[in-house]
Amino acid sequence: MLFLLVQTRLFPYFGTILFRYSQFQQSMNTQATGTFEVKLSPQALAHSYEDSLLARLSIDKTLHGDLSGITTGEMLSAQTTTKGSAGYVAIERVSGTLHGRTGTFVLMHVGTMNRGEYGLSVVVVPDSGTGALTGLSGTFNIIIENGQHSYTFDYALD
Repeated sequence: MLFLLVQTRLFPYFGTILFRYSQFQQSMNTQATGTFEVKLSPQALAHSYEDSLLARLSIDKTLHGDLSGITTGEMLSAQTTTKGSAGYVAIERVSGTLHGRTGTFVLMHVGTMNRGEYGLSVVVVPDSGTGALTGLSGTFNIIIENGQHSYTFDYALD
């Protein structure tokens, strides 16, 4: 099993997160690594609620390393009144170059925190690759240590 230690600012009480990835996620053919900067900007929700437990944010990333380019996307998050429980989903479109191959693809995030138990999955949406990235599949692992963002991207191309 692969373990990643992550610190996040998505929810103030997340603190340090330990993610465990399954053997399936480790079985991709090729790995890309690098760093990124991210800007999360609060956006208006489509509906209003009495409490402020839901949030919507835009995502803008600049990727460096084996995968270089930009991403744009949207995140929806939910906090709860139970300490240590929250969740988010996000979709982001990646436009860039992966080990010399240029194109676009879409990443889908699903993150949960269940009373302190953390889970995160960021995967390539099937058949979303274009250009030289057509046929791309994979798992994007986010690492945040000492305020610095980096990634490992385990992927395969058909």
